[in-house]
Amino acid sequence: MSTAGRPAADDDGELERLRAEVRDLRAQARVRPLISQAQGIVRERYALPDGESAFALMQRASQRYNVKLRTLAGVLVTAPRPDGPETPWFPRRVRGPEPDLTFTRAHLSGSGSRGAVLKAVLSSTLAVVGTDMGNVQLTDRARGGLTIEQHTGLTADFVDFFAHVGDDGTACARAARDVAQVTVRDVESDPVFTEPARRAILAAGSRACHSVPLTTASGLCVGMVSAHLDRPLDGLTTAQTKALDTVGGQAGRWLAWHDRTVVLDALEHLHTLGRAGRGSSFRRS
Repeated sequence: MSTAGRPAADDDGELERLRAEVRDLRAQARVRPLISQAQGIVRERYALPDGESAFALMQRASQRYNVKLRTLAGVLVTAPRPDGPETPWFPRRVRGPEPDLTFTRAHLSGSGSRGAVLKAVLSSTLAVVGTDMGNVQLTDRARGGLTIEQHTGLTADFVDFFAHVGDDGTACARAARDVAQVTVRDVESDPVFTEPARRAILAAGSRACHSVPLTTASGLCVGMVSAHLDRPLDGLTTAQTKALDTVGGQAGRWLAWHDRTVVLDALEHLHTLGRAGRGSSFRRS
């Protein structure tokens, strides 16, 4: 069919629809193998008749504890097996209090909402730096590297390109490796980026960025928050970097608490359901 006479706006709309479809397919391709691996483990461990039953148990645990299914699957495939079929999965873990966050009250609802805390981490960081573009990444248990969990002000193509980053080629990768804040004053000339990464950042309208590691009490990097600016950056003041250190340290300690408390509660619940319904069929809600 000829496209002669078709308005350019129609062509642009179709192109964007196709690009969105490709982004969605890539996002599914990043998650599906992990979910399938976790389903296989659950099905085998509790002698379930099919993968649907395994998915249903994972879904129930995910919903009860407000933990993303992808997060639950990532921990499930990397955690050691339970000691036995009739025992709790984590019988000797010590439960600690939820850490304080001075930069937000999001955690005080008692829901243990990781999403709410990560949004607060991002908004606090952007307020300190003075911009409205940025993202939060968390370490990827299954693959290594960093995965985007929250973002604002960035294009869909940017989020797709940087959905998962490895150990080098970006400012956030360097900040994670060095466990230190990294400032890129001018994206166009800074050697930290690979050329494809540089083009993707510039295409999103970012000309400078600043990355802050989210660190545990022991100094382990468990995530990253990055602010992007639409202009070159002269640098941050001592007061700004100190404030960002506070955000990064408190957020990292909270994330470590969430992983060893809320996420493990979800896995323990899944284990309880699996033990009680061993060999039975389950359907997702």
